[in-house]
Amino acid sequence: MQTTFTKAQLADPGTARANQILRSCVHCGFCTATCPTYQMLGDELDSPRGRIYLIKDMLENERVPDEKTVKHIDRCLSCLACMTTCPSGVHYMHLVDHARAYIEKRYRRPWHDRMLRSLLAAILPYPRRFRAALWGARIVRPLRRFVPDARLRAMLDMAPARIPPVSRNDAPQSFAASGARRKRVALMTGCAQKALNTDINDATIRLLTRLGVEVVVAKGAGCCGALTHHMGRETDSHDAAAANIRAWGREMEGEGLDAIVINTSGCGTTVKDYGHMFRDHALCDQAAKVAGLARDITELLAELTLPDPMRPEAQGLRIAYHAACSLQHGQKITDPPKKLLAAAGFQVMLPADAHLCCGSAGTYNLMQPEISATLKARKVRTLEALQPQVIAAGNIGCMMQIGSATGVPVVHTVELLDWVTGGPKPPAMTRARAQHPVPILR
Repeated sequence: MQTTFTKAQLADPGTARANQILRSCVHCGFCTATCPTYQMLGDELDSPRGRIYLIKDMLENERVPDEKTVKHIDRCLSCLACMTTCPSGVHYMHLVDHARAYIEKRYRRPWHDRMLRSLLAAILPYPRRFRAALWGARIVRPLRRFVPDARLRAMLDMAPARIPPVSRNDAPQSFAASGARRKRVALMTGCAQKALNTDINDATIRLLTRLGVEVVVAKGAGCCGALTHHMGRETDSHDAAAANIRAWGREMEGEGLDAIVINTSGCGTTVKDYGHMFRDHALCDQAAKVAGLARDITELLAELTLPDPMRPEAQGLRIAYHAACSLQHGQKITDPPKKLLAAAGFQVMLPADAHLCCGSAGTYNLMQPEISATLKARKVRTLEALQPQVIAAGNIGCMMQIGSATGVPVVHTVELLDWVTGGPKPPAMTRARAQHPVPILR
């Protein structure tokens, strides 16, 4: 794609990067075949190619974003399926992130949009605030039908039936390896996950220590910054990321780290991009080191030798595996989760159109509830068509999204691997059986 940025415009690092990305696009349109919003809405401007044209025009002309441009960019899920499909290697993620930051600085949204986005940015990245908000949503939910805004109704619906107690494992501490220490890793415990599902971090710690890995929860580490990053709020997202870089940097400089383990794939995609985010910052070198050490939990487990399964009742269990977009498209991790589950004795099944998003996408299900609900219904239909006994995923957002629309228990991949190698049965499976007169596990 030909661009006409001036030398003065290209002096800005963000614009220079956008120019590189735009020039790599050859207009082929392959991206439209795998874009969920284009498949659903049929509007060229709701495809990656269409959004690229909008972004190019906006940036080249240094235009104040208009309502039309903002609407179509807001509708982007950032699922990154287009990056998997693109034959030219267009790094759409960096382009749309830059466009969102540009919009955030120059576009004045309606007051109710500004209020909602500020509310989400002030609550979701902070587990205590998020937990309090979930309790509040549960109290108010009986009045849901009187709430006029679909987005506020979606926020009420987000509250799970069960809000877990605070896990002791979330506090900064170290968990010793069982037997001889093979590795020392930092575990990112996240933000929303600590409020929504504490079973995932607990299972991760049990499994890793059982495999001879010392696990450290670093003091000062918290939200990865993704939630605000995808809203274009660069200051908020970079502040959160910088806190993590410093926290893990202290561990690297101390006893050292073999990896930074992340069990929420949306966070993993962001942390692995810290080197780019901080390329012109004083923390650039340390950010690059952190990004280089970041590993999805299944990446690390694939490097270790799992013990033989200890749960005969788990053998042959039908598992529908949902590949989170941030894992398969953002991090290009496709085989390790499936291979680990199959090696543990599970029957792993893949749904139709596994490349398409479930509609969670960070805060997307709250900001674009109608589109999200349609994508969720389609994803749940394809998963339930497999008649699974359990649905496995590697991202808390996907788990909440899918779990809200099915009676099949939805658990994290690491919970299943922890269970078959000596850990407790995933609580979601136990609760699901108790709630259904006819057992789900048949």
